[in-house]
Amino acid sequence: MSSEQQSYLQVPAKTVTAGGVTYAYREMGTKGGVPVVFLIHLAGNMDNWDPRIIDPIAAKHHVITFSNRGVGASTGTVPDSIDSMADDAATFIQALGYQQVDLFGFSLGGMIAQSLVLKHPGLVRKLVLAGTGPAGGEGIQKIMGTTYYDVLRGSLTRQDPKEFLFFNRNATGKPAARAFINRLKERTTNREAPIKLSAFQTQLKAIRRWGLSPSADLGVITQPTLIANGDNDRMVPSVLSSDMHRRIPGSELVIYPDSGHGGIFQFHDRFVPVALEFLGR
Repeated sequence: MSSEQQSYLQVPAKTVTAGGVTYAYREMGTKGGVPVVFLIHLAGNMDNWDPRIIDPIAAKHHVITFSNRGVGASTGTVPDSIDSMADDAATFIQALGYQQVDLFGFSLGGMIAQSLVLKHPGLVRKLVLAGTGPAGGEGIQKIMGTTYYDVLRGSLTRQDPKEFLFFNRNATGKPAARAFINRLKERTTNREAPIKLSAFQTQLKAIRRWGLSPSADLGVITQPTLIANGDNDRMVPSVLSSDMHRRIPGSELVIYPDSGHGGIFQFHDRFVPVALEFLGR
């Protein structure tokens, strides 16, 4: 990496316009290989990526993060389906001129990644699916109640809802949650605007629709796939990670103990070497 791009926290945003939408994105790491495109979670923008995951991966790969249509500095309105979000992601990737990318999808981003690989298989070389579940996954449809409950808990206690949604409320989870939230605050300049309430609600409905939709045939996914989660995910039940692992041929599964939806962030020191080995193969 060049010296002026030592951390994701300093990377400036760029834009690319395609299909009438201007997408805001950030990139870092050495260009030349297959880029790793990161797909963010519900209500997330580019500021929501943990630098402890982005930085070490960008030390070895060309990393691209972006904000979905209608989120952060990207224009347009938030799509009401995961499939439309996947089409947007494909449009964005092709607008940057890439024939093939690796996808790193977390939560909602992992759903977008699954839809994208099924709709545009030639565009994807490898898949990392973290804290996510398949279309029709049992329990995903309950996400609205869980999320609104924790958003309310967060506002009443003046804490970030992610502390409740992503981490266990115990002696290991609470400090991990605070450490993660503090890492996200390390960027002080050029931060994106938080998602608007209406856009957040549209994304939530899209996830609920995904949970209620028919199962997709994940057996057609031939791309190498790494699946990761904590063992106690309240947002997207952890059992769905095992379900995807069974259904995606040759996939690999990593489940971290005593952790929730944000297991890869709580155990970033253990997860990053696994992700790097997988991406570097």
